[in-house]
Amino acid sequence: MADDDTDGTFDDEGGGTSEKKGGGGGILPKILLFVAIGLGAIILIVAVVVITMNVMGANKPQQAAIPISEDYKEVAEELEWYQSLGEIQTRSSDPIPASIVVNIFMGYKKEDKVTSTEITAQRIPIRDFLRNYFAGKTAEELSPRNEEKIKIELRNEINDTILSRGKIRKISFDKLNVVTQQ
Repeated sequence: MADDDTDGTFDDEGGGTSEKKGGGGGILPKILLFVAIGLGAIILIVAVVVITMNVMGANKPQQAAIPISEDYKEVAEELEWYQSLGEIQTRSSDPIPASIVVNIFMGYKKEDKVTSTEITAQRIPIRDFLRNYFAGKTAEELSPRNEEKIKIELRNEINDTILSRGKIRKISFDKLNVVTQQ
């Protein structure tokens, strides 16, 4: 039984073992196997990433949009008010001067003793500045539609030219009367 070493297949010529015809018949299934393994690996990786991101919350926005209500009002800074300047009377710079009467309140940070003390110490120069400021304006420039602009100008000028240590935060008019001559 010397023939036990062979697998029992013979080729047509009768003597040896047969080899598969076509030369590359085993390569196509191996390529398909590797492609299938690659696709499976990609699908598995994508699934793991998606699940991980959902668990960690990365798909959620970092900051939720805050709805803005019409009822929302910004909280104004609490101020203390210097009210002791008194009433200032002058005339406008119009060809026919208008009579101007103004009473101004100056707001500063609550419990700011430096500004309060400085305003009190500079009361006379502040009143003089205000009288000159209003005397240099026309009745048209002092109309109600320009009131906010006037308040900002006054605050900035007083802070820049008269006060050195303290700062006024806001100006309010207790009275701003402009009476034109007809």
